[in-house]
This record gives sequence, structure tokens and C-alpha cells, in this order.
Amino acid sequence: MSQHKYKYQQPFTLESGAVLPEVEIAYHTYGTLSPQRDNIVWVCHALTANSDVADWWPGTVESGRFLDPERYFVICANILGSCYGTTGSLSISAATGEPYYGAFPRITVRDVVNAHRLLASHLRIKQVKALVGASIGGFQVAEWLVIDPNFAQKAVIIASAPKAEPWVVAFNESQRMAIEADTSYGNPSPHCGAKGLAAARSIALLSYRSRDAYNSTQSESDNDKFDNFRACSYQRYQGKKLVDRFDAYTYYLFTQLVDSHNLARGRGSMEQALSVIRSEVMLIAISSDVIYPVESHLDFERYIPRVSLHTIDSNFGHDGFLVENEKLNTLILSLFNR
Repeated sequence: MSQHKYKYQQPFTLESGAVLPEVEIAYHTYGTLSPQRDNIVWVCHALTANSDVADWWPGTVESGRFLDPERYFVICANILGSCYGTTGSLSISAATGEPYYGAFPRITVRDVVNAHRLLASHLRIKQVKALVGASIGGFQVAEWLVIDPNFAQKAVIIASAPKAEPWVVAFNESQRMAIEADTSYGNPSPHCGAKGLAAARSIALLSYRSRDAYNSTQSESDNDKFDNFRACSYQRYQGKKLVDRFDAYTYYLFTQLVDSHNLARGRGSMEQALSVIRSEVMLIAISSDVIYPVESHLDFERYIPRVSLHTIDSNFGHDGFLVENEKLNTLILSLFNR
């Protein structure tokens, strides 16, 4: 495993028209690039993850798995706007000499992918064996396949959708309301809005997990208990866990990033957008996912020319893509080995 930084020292124009004077991108690589440069698997990470895939996706960057570093040259770039090494809200603004904080411009999935493409160009990568992404990573994979239909031979989109539905936007607005309710949010500090961020994470978890998952892991055996419930302490623990590694400005920005996701924007219709894809695409849905259920994948299946849709039976909800590694491995290797 190697950790790297790439600095693009030219203006980078965002979809909104705003311009970043330069962009720094953090990324990790695993394995060895083959002489033919034909073993590259590019991973697009989810919302609050980082570029170290082995850190957040257990059971994947291992021998015999679909991100086997002995077989593939795996790349994962930290997304634009992140607080894990890529230009974002906590980066220093050239205009003020201070961190951007809330002044960092709105970004879209299209901006994220265009930043990835800068890195790919820098690394002289014209085509990859596969693009792989789950959740918001799936947004990026789909956007990349539309922008450059020849970039990936194969692609895997897991627990994702071609656009953010009102259900998703409503969850995100509730999270932003929680952050805004914290009176410290807006202060020039990376630690402001901590209580609001913890509450936002608690809201998000209700969409990431399922009723069955909570009922099986947070149930109470004491029928006489009337306070200090496990589910309460679990929500607070998860909120604190995110606060310890993330910041409210970046999280707020990322909820807006999700809301703006729509592959049809500026492309006429969803059919027109998706029909240009030339890669062989595998879609994987999670049976209990309430935020991107099986139905959210149907436009992908309907309009991508070479596509297959698979459903993993799991009680872990949206987070099943982080848990069901054996089932994912079987499906994805079947695609890679064809």
C-alpha cells in the first residue's frame, strides 16, 4: 500500500461556475501495475470514507478477493471536498489565507469525477479494467461511465442510484437542520457544530441500517428496564465516532453533493444519459436497503446497454455493502473473471 498526493496547479472550474485556483488530491494505491497496464481497478469511495480502501472496506484488499493486490493495481482517490487530504472546506483559501470553512463552493458528483480524471491523466491511465463503487461511490462510477464511455472495461455499482430521490434529499435536509440548530456552527473552527454533526449522523444511521438490524443488535433482554437503552447509547456512540474524525462543514457540503446527483442533468433524459455507457456493468442491490432499494437500480438496468442486476439478501440495510463481503466477492469476481 502506498499513499500519495497530487497537486493540479491550474484553475479548476466547477459545474456551478465557481473556480478553485488549484486542486490537491490524496490517493492510495495497492499492488503492482502490470507491464501492459491492464490490471487497474479504480475504487470510488462512499460519503465519509477516505482513500485507504483497506481501512474502511474489510475483506476486500486481500488475496483471493476482488481487490486482490497480488492480482490488481488498485487505486482509490479521496473525493473533492473531503477532509482527508483532498481540497475541501478545511483547505486554505488563496484569497483569504484562512480555511474556506463555509465559503467553500458547492460541488457536484460531476466535479468529483472530473477531479478524479485529472489524477487519471496525471498517472497516464487511459483505461481501467474496472471501476467499482458503492453508495456515493456508485454515483461517481456511473457519472464517470457517462462522461467517458471508454474509460472502464467493466464496472460495479453497488447500493446506488442514477439520481437522488426526494426520500434521500429529505434525510439530508433533516441532517442539515440538525447541524444548523447547533449555534456553534458557522464559527471559524474545524470543531464547530460538533453536537449538530453528531445528531446528523444519528439521523443518517436510520437510513443506513434496517429495522431488523437494529432489533437484532440493540435489543434488550431485561423486561424491567425503563431507561439507558442500548439503542440510545449506540446512536450517541456513532455520533461521537464521526465527530472525532470528521467536521460539520465537510459533512454539510457532502449532503448537498448527494442531493444534486442526477445523471440526466444537462443530458436530456435518463435514457439519453445512460445509453452512451459502453462498459459491462454489474449492479448489486441490498434487499433491506431503505435509502437505495432495489427499485433505485431499475433505470440503470433499463437503459445501460450491457448490464446485469443482482440482489444480495441481507438484514444490514444500506450498510450491507460494508458487511456482506463474501457475497460481494463471489459476484464481483464472476464479472472480473469473465
